[in-house]
This record gives sequence, structure tokens and C-alpha cells, in this order.
Amino acid sequence: MTKEENSSRGTRAHRPDLDWSQMRETVLMMELAGGQIEAAMKDSNSSVEVLTDSFTTMAGYMRMISEAAAALPDSGEGAAAKTQLLGATEHVSDMMRQAIVAFQFYDKLVQRLSHVNHSLAALSNLVGDNSRLFNPGEWLALQEKIRSRYTMAEEVEMFEAVLAGMPVQEALDKFMFKMNNRADDIELF
Repeated sequence: MTKEENSSRGTRAHRPDLDWSQMRETVLMMELAGGQIEAAMKDSNSSVEVLTDSFTTMAGYMRMISEAAAALPDSGEGAAAKTQLLGATEHVSDMMRQAIVAFQFYDKLVQRLSHVNHSLAALSNLVGDNSRLFNPGEWLALQEKIRSRYTMAEEVEMFEAVLAGMPVQEALDKFMFKMNNRADDIELF
């Protein structure tokens, strides 16, 4: 990319000229926000992969410890140790299941951030294209594209409520209330 191409893409707010455009500035800020979301997701994914691998390995070791403890005699010197070991392995296994549930919530978070990132990219493309910007049909198509990416009924409901005129914060509060009070479909491995 040449220096001239770079300067035409970056902000001109500090040195506006006859070609300055608030739309270009808006598109630039939306692209930057999308890039930051994507970078954060990539950074966190590598950490979660390490945690997932660690928990998988730990689960294998817990199974081995539990099997070894179960093989101890039920009476005599080994009985007390067997009871303690089996209790401890059960407790640690429960904690690991809770951690796996947390990983699944993280996965949902990444999916939502991915939806936001794609929505920002689609919005920035629309806003940056003067031939589409003032066309209501293009905005309806954008809204449908965004709606189609949602995977949960509550997300679609929130989206439609905002489009119908509900303030964003009110729709978000209702969404969060429903999410916090529903029987979730988290699967345990």
C-alpha cells in the first residue's frame, strides 16, 4: 500500500480538507472496533485451549486415581484411605465439571462476539458505500443478515424489540434477566 493509499484510509479529523467525511471516520472507527474484538477473541482462544487441554489431562488422571482408590480394600488399613481418596476424587471431578460449564459459557461469549464483529463489518460496508447508504432496502437486508446470525431465541427477541422501538438498555436488561433465569442447555462431557 502506498503512502497516499494509507493516508486516504486513516483519519483526517486532525487535518480536514474538502474530501473529509464523517462517514469515512465512522467506518474507520467501526473497522477498528471489529479488529479489536477479533484480536481479543484470538488472544483468549489460545488461553482457553491450554485450559481445555489441561482439564482433559486432569480428567484422565482423576479417572486413574479413582480406579486405583476403588481397588483398595474395604477393610483394614486401606479402608480409611479408600474413603478419603474416593471422596476427594468425586469432589475434584465435580469441580472439573463446573469448570467445563464455564468453558461452555465462554464458547457462547465468543460466538456472540463473533456475531458483533460480523455485524460491525457489514454495517461499516453499508455506511461506507454511498450507493447503498440511503437505500432502505439495503438497511432491511443488513438487519435480516444480522438477525439470521443469532443462535438463541432470546437474542432474536432482543433484536426485534430494539427494531420495534424499545430502548437498547431496556431490551438488554430483559435479555440478561431471561438468560440468568432460564434452565440452560449446557452439556456436561
